[in-house]
Amino acid sequence: MTHSTMKAVDAADASEFLDDQTPPAPAPPPEKVAERVPQLQPVRPSPAVRAIVRPPTPGRAQRMYDALEVFLSRLSTRDNFWHSVCSLLWLPLAFFSGIRMKQINAETFFAVLPFRRFNRNWYRAMAGGALLANSEIAGGMYVFGVCGGDYTVVCKNLNYTFLRPCFGPAVYRMTPRENIRDAMKTGGEFNITLDLDISQQAARQGEKDKRVGRCEATFHVTPKIQHKLKKARKLGK
Repeated sequence: MTHSTMKAVDAADASEFLDDQTPPAPAPPPEKVAERVPQLQPVRPSPAVRAIVRPPTPGRAQRMYDALEVFLSRLSTRDNFWHSVCSLLWLPLAFFSGIRMKQINAETFFAVLPFRRFNRNWYRAMAGGALLANSEIAGGMYVFGVCGGDYTVVCKNLNYTFLRPCFGPAVYRMTPRENIRDAMKTGGEFNITLDLDISQQAARQGEKDKRVGRCEATFHVTPKIQHKLKKARKLGK
């Protein structure tokens, strides 16, 4: 091997040695990892709390139904004609029995149950069931007529005492034990007890009515707004 060739080999070995001894390039800095903050789920209040804080708003269909209900309730107490029309749809017994409410003055009302075939029994007297059932209808008509269409009237208790057979139209005269208008001023629900005096209408002028029975009826009166609030609370649960 010549001298020049040995120099070339030594130079190559030296370059390789220097390449091996070269410090490695510094590694790039690690990327900053974004800190992840856990997302906390908001605490959702219970439906009952939401109903109290923000009562559910009725939809359009519900508002139309409520307006129609109020209109029909007031229409049924306007006069006997509309009362008969509403009775045919929702209270057929009152329609077919033919009971009618009459007013003597601002504080005196009475109902007349006609002596028709629908109300008579097999021995041609006023049926006891008709006298009893129409006692509830007569008392309810009276209370509902005083309270108006913004209240619901439900019979809670009814006691009827039969005194004698009735062979003519029956007249119901109602006397409340409590003042209904004063009870309405409280704004809540209340009970009203009526004393009903049932008489057979006199057949001729100058004769007196014959008393055929007496009845004690208790009605529970509730503002319709309370029914809506109870329904809203039930839906919220």
